[in-house]
Amino acid sequence: MIMIRPSRPDEGVRILEIWRGAVDATHDFLTPEDRRAIDAMVCGFLPHAPLWLAVDDNDYPLAFMLIDEGHMEALFVDPGRRGTGIGTALLRHGLARHPAMTTDVNEQNDQAVRFYEKMGFRPTGRSPMDGQGRPYPLIHLAYPG
Repeated sequence: MIMIRPSRPDEGVRILEIWRGAVDATHDFLTPEDRRAIDAMVCGFLPHAPLWLAVDDNDYPLAFMLIDEGHMEALFVDPGRRGTGIGTALLRHGLARHPAMTTDVNEQNDQAVRFYEKMGFRPTGRSPMDGQGRPYPLIHLAYPG
């Protein structure tokens, strides 16, 4: 049984483990230098961000989602639990609170693009660079509500 709850301050190490594992499993397009730079940036804010966690029966975090004013900034699932419905459960939780949610996804992350499209998100635009000006194009998506 998966439960969804807010993150707690003492869960930063586990949240970073999930992020690193998920990025390593899905973001093979990143250069090693960019991967290290992004990791350093993420370590500075993610453990303290207000996240939604998907946890198992033992309250062990398996995935997380970050939503800021209706924009989903992050959705990452422990790579050992991908394909089990955890990401879908988190996303539905977020959509129940933000029915017109938007998000951005790396164009090179085909699995994520397919996931969001399957969940009903539609492309609204494209940027040639990511939010930090790196050459990783983003697809802007919106849920029709």
